[in-house]
Amino acid sequence: MSLSHRICNAWIAACAVGVAASTTVCLAAAPTEWVPPSTSAEAAQTGSPPLLATYQRMSEKLAHNAFGRPLQLDSAETADGLKGDVYAVVDHPIAEVSATLKSASHWCELLLLHINNRRCKTTGETTGATAGARTLTLSVVRAYDQAPESAFELPFAYRVVHSEADHLEVDMSAPSGPLGTSNYRVSLEAVAIDEHKTFVHFSYSYDHNMMARLATQAYLATFGSDKVGFTIVGKGSGSEPEYIRGTRGLVERNAMRYFLTLDAYLAERAAPPGQQFERRLHHWYNGAERYARQLHEVDIETYLALKRDDRERTRSRQGTGDR
Repeated sequence: MSLSHRICNAWIAACAVGVAASTTVCLAAAPTEWVPPSTSAEAAQTGSPPLLATYQRMSEKLAHNAFGRPLQLDSAETADGLKGDVYAVVDHPIAEVSATLKSASHWCELLLLHINNRRCKTTGETTGATAGARTLTLSVVRAYDQAPESAFELPFAYRVVHSEADHLEVDMSAPSGPLGTSNYRVSLEAVAIDEHKTFVHFSYSYDHNMMARLATQAYLATFGSDKVGFTIVGKGSGSEPEYIRGTRGLVERNAMRYFLTLDAYLAERAAPPGQQFERRLHHWYNGAERYARQLHEVDIETYLALKRDDRERTRSRQGTGDR
């Protein structure tokens, strides 16, 4: 395997958990005026999830940002790896969000909207004493035009941590990944802010050893040198915004890509069953092109052809119907 392929492998491994799936749908232009508990202590006293207090603290950022929607994207380099967080208000009631996001099979469907995700399967118990003990295995290729057979697999232990009428929490974890990556953790928490809107927090993190860290940095300094994230770190010539680069830029790109998978999946949930798949593909692609500086990869015809092939391959293997 060439050095460039090893670098690409490490980079995609880092991106794979962007499973930034946290992401949602038909986002409102500004946060609702509903006011949650003002502090975590008050939230504890009233039995409300602390995420409501987070919503209040973030209300200004959600209302005024460069995304054109109530969304906050954060990234950080940890001592051992990388971490990304997405917070957003979605224009869907908590019951609808929960019905979608507490299902491992729905997660598989939405994650496959990402251009580099070629297969996804779930295994485990759905009924009985061990119900909910499931594994979600995501197959990711290094580059979008590579055969699914060349993909590496990330098996996540999937569990619903908390599910009530106004609060959902889902956790996915994988102890190891390819090329020196480990301790993958993906979590999603959603809480009702009124009867029509939901506040969601998606978080993901992973560790990487020195080999993976150096390979990722080498990729970002060469093949990925033109890649940027979303955080504005200054002004360039002509007062153009200068965006963050490097590993945090990598985390932010993938957080947004995965956010858009959930956005598309929920947005087309009410469409006729026979139209949902195609409409979700167009929704995801158009959402990514809205941030073309960060996310553009291929033309829409190429993307649609790849995803249709993935779907046919899955249906022929499992006999699934249209979603």
